[in-house]
This record gives sequence, C-alpha cells and structure tokens, in this order.
Amino acid sequence: MEPSVAVKDLTLSFGAVEVLKKLNLDIGQGEFLVLLGPSGCGKSTLLNCIAGLLDITDGQIFINGKNVTWEEPKDRGIGMVFQSYALYPQMDVRGNLSFGLKNAGFEKAEIAKRIERTAEILQIQPLLDRKPAALSGGQRQRVAIGRALVRDVDVFLFDEPLSNLDAKLRSELRVEIKRLHQQLENTMVYVTHDQIEALTLADRVAVMRGGVIQQLSDPKTIYNKPANLFVAGFIGSPPMSMLEGTLRDTGAGMNFVADGIDIPLAGYDGNLSGQDGASVVLGLRPEHIVINEDLDGPGLQATLDIEEPMGSDTLIWLRTEGRQISVRTGTDHPFRPKQEVRLELDISKASIFDVGTERRL
Repeated sequence: MEPSVAVKDLTLSFGAVEVLKKLNLDIGQGEFLVLLGPSGCGKSTLLNCIAGLLDITDGQIFINGKNVTWEEPKDRGIGMVFQSYALYPQMDVRGNLSFGLKNAGFEKAEIAKRIERTAEILQIQPLLDRKPAALSGGQRQRVAIGRALVRDVDVFLFDEPLSNLDAKLRSELRVEIKRLHQQLENTMVYVTHDQIEALTLADRVAVMRGGVIQQLSDPKTIYNKPANLFVAGFIGSPPMSMLEGTLRDTGAGMNFVADGIDIPLAGYDGNLSGQDGASVVLGLRPEHIVINEDLDGPGLQATLDIEEPMGSDTLIWLRTEGRQISVRTGTDHPFRPKQEVRLELDISKASIFDVGTERRL
C-alpha cells in the first residue's frame, strides 16, 4: 500500500541556513504520526511544507500518491489545526464551521450535513449558536478541530493544538484527539514539543533535531531503546540517568567500568562484541533501578539526596561517585535523606551509547 504522505529528499533553506536537510519520511494510510523535538528543530517547518504554507528548496511531497509539491494548500486534500484557534469572532460556531465550505461552493444541504456530523463527533452541538467569546479555551480548540474536520479530507495536520490550554484541558483533549483518530481512521500528523502527548497519541514518533529525524519508531521503542544520546536525554521525565565509563572484556563477559564502578553487563539487549576498551555512556530509566537498604551484594553504592513526591509514586535523587541518579519508587518507601543504599540495575533494560558516535550499541 502506498503511503498516505511521502516526503522525498526534502530540503528547505532560508538564505544560507539549511533548516531541513534531505529529509525522507513515509506516513502510512490511517497512521497517527507525531513530530517531536525541542523548539527550532524543524518540526513545524516540516508540517508547513506538507501543508503547502512554505515553498521548499528541493525535494518532493506526495499525498495519496499525488505529487503536491507545488500545489496550493486548498488543493492538497488536507485539514489543518493550528496552535492559535484563529476563529472569526463575529461569527457563531456554525458560521466558523461553514465559512470554508461556502467559499468552496458547497450546497447548503451538504454544508448542514457536514456541520451536523462534525458537531456530533466533537460533541459541540450545544455550542453551534455561540460566538467564540462565549467559549472556553477547550471549546474553541474543539471548534478549530471541527473546522478542519468538515472538509472531509484524508490527511489532518495538527501544529501544537493543545499548547495554549491548561494541564487539565490538555489531558482531556488529548484523549478526545486519540478517540477521534480511532473513530475516523484518517491519517494525522501532529507536531508537539510535549513528550507525554507524543508517547500517548502516536502510532509512531519522529524525534527531530536540527532539521534531521534522529529516530522514527513506535513510542515503546523510542522510550526503551533510544537510538542515540539525544533521544535518550530528550525522552523521559526525568531523562535517563547517565554514567560515563569504559567497556572491559573480562573473558566471562563484558563489564561497564568507571571510577569506583564495575558492573557486569550480562543480559544487555544489544551487541557489545568487539567493543573492549570503548568509551561509552550507560543509561538507565528511573523505573529500572531498585534501591536496596542491604549494602552487601552487586550494584552501586549511593547516598540519598532528595525526594520528590509525585502522587502515585516518588522520585528519589541519589549521588554515587559524584554522579546524580534518579530512581522511581513507591509512595511508602522507608528511605531517609543521606542514607547509604545499594542500587540494583536492570541491565536488560539499559541502553549503552558509544561516546564518539553517540549511537546506541
């Protein structure tokens, strides 16, 4: 099956500054793809290129097999939702939803049918006669989504649609958008800098940095097996705990060695063959480390520093050999500040990165 959206060797430059660099991306039919990355990484720029809001420097863009590289936005078969609601304040919700359809020459009966269907899907029937000033932020964003929905297109583009909302509304609308995708089964491309949004919404996540896709995979792989140090540090709250050291072949297996640290790497899910003496970074998620009050046994000796109660669990920060490590534990833990403990590491869930290439081994 041909991809719903295909980006081929896309390059975009502003003067001498290359913002997107020979970027290739295939988005499957009905897929929910999230473009994730820090500010300035090129994610919104890529979305605007797909939408036709920016003229690209080189490359091609296909939507449902049609080359739309130089097509106008209205001819690309897309619906777009922006960070700003951009509703017409003098029109009621019904007017906002119908405006684009009227300009496109649709019959009144067809417009009414589409508005009714969209209002039902988004549960905004009671709001149709209100003006934007009488709506909450969440309701306005629903209307903005509805304005894209009435176009009845195959591809929807979302540019950080929830970033203007408070945390509770963001959480609620995130669920609504996921439900909407399951119901419509349309292709959706969604830009965000919020990793929670990315991991909860996406079928696949494209993590971007400096106009280049660093990793493209499903959320579980992105989280558990980051392709490089950038992805490992960007994904996760808090990010992975990182220890710098060296790999040493003991004859019985590979160990991670640093000042005061010697950790067997049996069970590591990756290829370490031929890496004896390599400078590496060992990364572990907070939930893959266990604190043990018994100081005898394998693992890292550490000292408790501070704890952060998070409601459902507690984040504990510790120091070991001058390094800081975070551990996620239960709310009823028995540990005390400044207590000496032993950290047991789940090496099967660890990630090891080459210092030179920054790639995961």
